[in-house]
Amino acid sequence: MKYSVAFLFVAMFACVLAAPPQQEAQVLRYDSDVQPEGYKFAVETSDGKSHQEEGQLKDIGTDHEAIVVRGSFSYVGDDGQQYTVTYLADENGFQPEGDHLPRL
Repeated sequence: MKYSVAFLFVAMFACVLAAPPQQEAQVLRYDSDVQPEGYKFAVETSDGKSHQEEGQLKDIGTDHEAIVVRGSFSYVGDDGQQYTVTYLADENGFQPEGDHLPRL
């Protein structure tokens, strides 16, 4: 049993060493604007990822005060295809949409 565990550990370690090195993505664009009642940002990286988001407070000063966030992110999947998710997050929860996501 000891030898099996040792062999498994050595095999897993060898797989980690044999894996191709991950390239570090470079930030191509980063914009940010933070205000007292909201924010927005956008970031793009050299590996094909992007993320934009905007948040605003609503019903300020009431018992129903909440933040509403709208945004989207994109990435290149392992299959080489570009995937995009747009979303809304508010008092009703996180609501994502994307062509690759199931619809309810």
